[in-house]
Parts: sequence; structure tokens; C-alpha cells
Amino acid sequence: MEPKKIDWNKIGAVIDKHRDNKWALIPLLQEIQDVCGFIPPDSIEPVAESLHLSPAQVQGVITFYAGFTLKPKGKYVIRVCRGTACHVKGGRGILRLMKRELGLQEGETSPDYQFTLETVACLGACFLAPTMMVNRTYFGKLSPPKVASVLSQYHKDKGTE
Repeated sequence: MEPKKIDWNKIGAVIDKHRDNKWALIPLLQEIQDVCGFIPPDSIEPVAESLHLSPAQVQGVITFYAGFTLKPKGKYVIRVCRGTACHVKGGRGILRLMKRELGLQEGETSPDYQFTLETVACLGACFLAPTMMVNRTYFGKLSPPKVASVLSQYHKDKGTE
């Protein structure tokens, strides 16, 4: 599996939809990321030009907000909480286990683009500590067997494509 092919026609349509509206930079970037799964670096200049901004201004917004990425991510983005409650309840061990099971460090994506491993300051589910998310699904009260079970669900899915 490789990252989704970039559809420059769709990106062009998104840019045209927001053309000349500087206020629309963030929604425009969100739409491009929805279309591609990331913001292709080659789209920065056309975006800037269409909104009468400098490429540095567009790049600055992309790098400022953690929700934007310039690199393709995996089909499954796994976010492990590093917040205080999760830390106290064993979150560091969960992260170590995830790194070992996936063969990834924080911020890395597997070569087959199946998984991306990230850490976050807080997932806002402290009562479920330690917690992680796979895409938009929360998993809490984690233990090594539960992590293995969750990962096996997503590894199985890999064969169904």
C-alpha cells in the first residue's frame, strides 16, 4: 500500500472555491487535507497565490497547527496520551509497547502506510486512563493484553483491502 495518489484536479477545485478569500486559508487547508490525507508541499504556492498571501504565511499556518501535516500518514493514526492521568496509570509502558509492536517511533509512519504513531499531550478522556485513539475511536483502561487485542483488529483489517 502506498499513500493515496494526489488528485491535483480536486486540489485545484478546492483552491478555486476559496480564491481571493484570505480568511478561508484554514478551511481551504482542511479541505485539501481531507482530499489527500495530508497537505502536499507542492500545493503551498498555488494556495498562497490564490489568497494573495506569501508561501511563508501559508507554511507558517500549516506548521503552527498540529492538525495539519505535510507528510502522508497511515490508514490508522494511533495517538497515545501522555497526559498526567495516563502517565500515572502506566501510559509510558503503553507507549513503549506500541513502539515495539508497530516497530515505529513517535511521529513515524510504517513503510506500507498502514500505521502512524503519535503522542498527544491529552486526549481528554482522563477517566479512561491510560488512553489511546485509533483514528477517531477511543480505547481506554489500557493494559498490554488490551493493546495487543486492539492492534490485532487493525492488523486483520490490513488483509481485507
